[in-house]
Amino acid sequence: MKLDKTTKAAMQTGRQQATEVLAFRAKALKRRAKALNTHVKKLRAGAKSAKALEALPKTVTTAGVLIAEGDSWFDYPFHDILEMLEDDHGYDVESVAHKGDSAENMAYGDNQLEEFTRRIEKMIRRNTIPKAILLSAGGNDIAGDGFAMLLNHVRSSSAGLNEQIVAGVIDQRIQEAYFAILSAVTTVCESLIGHALPILLHGYDYPVPDGRGFLGGLSFLPGPWLEPGFREKGFDNLKQNTGVVEVLINRFNAMVKRVSQAPGFEHVKFIDLRNTLTTGPNYKDLWANEMHPTGKGFSLVTDRFVQALQKL
Repeated sequence: MKLDKTTKAAMQTGRQQATEVLAFRAKALKRRAKALNTHVKKLRAGAKSAKALEALPKTVTTAGVLIAEGDSWFDYPFHDILEMLEDDHGYDVESVAHKGDSAENMAYGDNQLEEFTRRIEKMIRRNTIPKAILLSAGGNDIAGDGFAMLLNHVRSSSAGLNEQIVAGVIDQRIQEAYFAILSAVTTVCESLIGHALPILLHGYDYPVPDGRGFLGGLSFLPGPWLEPGFREKGFDNLKQNTGVVEVLINRFNAMVKRVSQAPGFEHVKFIDLRNTLTTGPNYKDLWANEMHPTGKGFSLVTDRFVQALQKL
């Protein structure tokens, strides 16, 4: 992928974000050092505590330490990819992911980047370097309240996805956010650790826009995220709508893969999750709703992450 002027500007934005956060954290670390110098006292464990500590294993084993930034695929009630990486595969995960966050929020807001930087600092204090960074972003940018804007009305002469709007959202807006996020995270790692860490990105699999939200779609709970947009634009054929979403997901995955292959991002890897789940007759076994897998579905998706991590 050739870096055009807009892409270079997005990367510079990410580096600038990182520089500002690092400067903010440098001041905070000075305050921390002063506090430690003034207030730290040696703490003596009581007899029971000492006995308990003595009984603990002398070594702690882990498949690797990971740090994650992202959306609800990394922060979902009951089960998500990060929980399964820990519980089912033995990784230790530090997460700053937050359900509902868009790629733009991650790119241009300071919250996740600052907390990410804090986690890196803590790991360094414990003499630990993460095996990899995991990033999940973009699902909230193409679904939800803005999804209908991606569609031309079913009765229009060009029914279906609006090419110009889709290109603007995925190939420009979200792509620029990805470049900003990756540049920021890379800059933080280079500054604090001395080198870039492997970063794993993923696209999404093909969902079925059947109108199911969280826990079935009660009015006061999140979702659905796709069917209302189709209904607003006159689409009422589930098979046809599923095909439209498939085209959109392919477009999104192509963008993420393209970003991972950009010059300077040799440490960035793309995980293709398409066809891990299913849109067939039994799709509800693997899809809990329009946007999120079931526990069984998340387990299959997590296996794909493990395969990518093992290749590192």
